[in-house]
Amino acid sequence: MVTIESFSADFMARFGNNKHLTPVLDSLAGESILFTNMYATGTRTVRGMEALSLAVPPTPGSSIVRRPGNENLSTIGNIFQQKGYETGFFYGGDGYFDNMNKYFGSNGYAVTDRGRNIIAKDRFAAPRNTIPDKFVQFENAWGICDEDLYDAVIRDADAKHSSGKPFYDFVMTTSNHRPYTYPGGTIDIPSGSGRDGAVKYTDYAIGKLLEKIKAKPWFKNTVLIFVADHCASSAGKNEIDIAKYHIPAMIYNLPGKEPLAIDKLSSQIDLYPTLFSLLGWNYTSNLYGKDVLSPTYQPRILLGTYQKLAYMKNDSLVILSPQQKVETFRYSKESNEQTTMPADGRLVDEAIANYQTAYYLFKKGGLRQE
Repeated sequence: MVTIESFSADFMARFGNNKHLTPVLDSLAGESILFTNMYATGTRTVRGMEALSLAVPPTPGSSIVRRPGNENLSTIGNIFQQKGYETGFFYGGDGYFDNMNKYFGSNGYAVTDRGRNIIAKDRFAAPRNTIPDKFVQFENAWGICDEDLYDAVIRDADAKHSSGKPFYDFVMTTSNHRPYTYPGGTIDIPSGSGRDGAVKYTDYAIGKLLEKIKAKPWFKNTVLIFVADHCASSAGKNEIDIAKYHIPAMIYNLPGKEPLAIDKLSSQIDLYPTLFSLLGWNYTSNLYGKDVLSPTYQPRILLGTYQKLAYMKNDSLVILSPQQKVETFRYSKESNEQTTMPADGRLVDEAIANYQTAYYLFKKGGLRQE
């Protein structure tokens, strides 16, 4: 899974952009199982990691990724481990940031990052690999460029394939982030000139990744997921603007499955339950996410800021705020407007139940592995 930093759906032509920044991803969209109406759970990378590794609602305050007592949880990686996979977490920056290394390392993922000062900066004691200088062509304050990160993932995949081990990797990119710098000579927008260049380079690097792995013997048996952690213009905001949570997500190269556009309203937490259903897997978990393709699926999304939490079912929206404030709206996707509506007691109860039970389960250990 390639988790793309700060990548809004509206960067892609598939969702109306006319700048031609994402030819690779737009091409893949037509060859993949594409979620056209998926929404991130939050406005920070740690929220995307939480949603994509635990498939739970964004509990109030800090992400579970940053909370104490987050070891040995029942993660997506744990499900892959039950199926015999080795799991890895790859990050182009220093995984000490936002507690990434400790979180993933304490939950069964082999950690590979660009961090250098392991003893002083990262007191996490579990096994960890760093990406050495000789494999780095470009880096900025956030980390190495996406091409260098993907090359590290490929080297690891080659080694695992040679030893006969199936693998699942959570890959977190950094190039689509300020200062928007990347290797020169790669695309036709100068490095450091703004977001458009970073988006185009992000897409370019994905194209290079695909070129390289399509020549690998393990490619035919490898499913690739491309999904954003959150949108570009939402980070740090404390208002619930639904359009600022719309992200692209696609499952590519899934054997035996034809391309499909899934237009149902869905949450980031629904990605893996849907994939596992497509794979025909049976498993035991605490996932809150649902199989979007199930005939019993009820379209809804869960999203939030540090203080506010939202629950939207079809077009009915509940926003929960501090001091037990509850607001209810009718949401129009076409105009991106929220119109106040009378409170629906059942909908409010559903919203509270989702968030309260997720928080309770984490605090009481209910999200831990059995």
